[in-house]
Amino acid sequence: MKQTDLSRHQIAFILGGAALMLSLAMGMRQSFGLLQPHMIREIGITAADFSLAIAIQNIVWGATQPFMGIFADRYGARPVTLFGVVIYALGLAFAMTATSAWSVTLGMGLCVGLALSCTASNIAMSVTAKAVSPAQRSMAMGSVSALGSLGLTLASPMAQHLITNAGWQIALIGFLGLACVMVPAAWMASRADHIEVPANLGVPQTVTEAIREALGHRGYVVLAIAFFVCGLQLVFITTHLPTYLDICGIDPSIGSTALALVGLFNVMGSYLFGWLGGLYSKRFLLGGIYVLRSAFIAAYFVVPPTPTSTLVFAAAMGTLWLGVVPLVSGLVIHLFGLRYMATLSGVAFMSHQMGSFIGAWGGGLIYSSLGSYDLAWQGSVAIGLAAGLFQMTMNMKPSERILAERTPSVAT
Repeated sequence: MKQTDLSRHQIAFILGGAALMLSLAMGMRQSFGLLQPHMIREIGITAADFSLAIAIQNIVWGATQPFMGIFADRYGARPVTLFGVVIYALGLAFAMTATSAWSVTLGMGLCVGLALSCTASNIAMSVTAKAVSPAQRSMAMGSVSALGSLGLTLASPMAQHLITNAGWQIALIGFLGLACVMVPAAWMASRADHIEVPANLGVPQTVTEAIREALGHRGYVVLAIAFFVCGLQLVFITTHLPTYLDICGIDPSIGSTALALVGLFNVMGSYLFGWLGGLYSKRFLLGGIYVLRSAFIAAYFVVPPTPTSTLVFAAAMGTLWLGVVPLVSGLVIHLFGLRYMATLSGVAFMSHQMGSFIGAWGGGLIYSSLGSYDLAWQGSVAIGLAAGLFQMTMNMKPSERILAERTPSVAT
């Protein structure tokens, strides 16, 4: 069927499934930092061990994302997303029974990393882009990204409550229950597989040719390099903020409340930037997010934290959290069209996840070596400012192939 044949109910069904799948996948993953102090004390692992597991999660997510994008573009989202849900549940089970650093790495690192490449933002945005018209695309992607943020407001308080009253293993059992809810969500979202993607007007393009075309475009390269910093900053915060607050003697409930606030304000921020992306330059909006994030990180870490400053920081960062997703996806579609969106977004996402690897592992390594997070946040701020300014220079000219397709031929 064509996109224009969909009823409003069918579109809402697909977008709702994509949002719920994204919400739960990201909500659980972003709450793992709450488990770190307890797993360190009870299993006997170090902060560097836990950080390495989360870093491996991010690098596996990034390394497998292009391949999952290729499979989704070729065979549809349904087999990819359902496979991802099963692997996610398996990873949570490994983590729940962990007794050493390697089992934490296997569960939270390898399994969850692979699962996220099948169930998180890249696949959710690809499904969303197919289900709506070009005029509605930026707003729809912003809306799905916004609703996808609500998982953190559920997963974080739930995890902290279960950790406090029953232990961290019970919290992971709770996460297994949320993983079960992802099954119908993935099924709903993958109804987008029945929608026809408009055929290329020019010469048909293979996946390899699409990737080669993207890597040869300077604007895409700038987008991917700047995306590195996005991953570094966000994963550093979700992984290490609870431990940082623990070091500073702040009640653990503040950490879970802060993560919940990130999710809540992310709803407004994602919707806002999805709307703004349909009106203003996506490259300047994206660069502005990186610059503002860096400013807020500097303002928070430069003075000793308090419960109030932590919650204000969480709200500010939440507003800027996943607002990048509809902007990056929209830029990829602008440059190269819709046909290989999942693939090309996945390739750019590899850079994001390399940054996530550094943010997770590097932060833990710096703390374990120096006994302080100072060097970690200072480095995050410096490269964030540089990336924001770099992003604003991005070449916005679509590829020659897309320009030819969008320009009506003139008879001579």
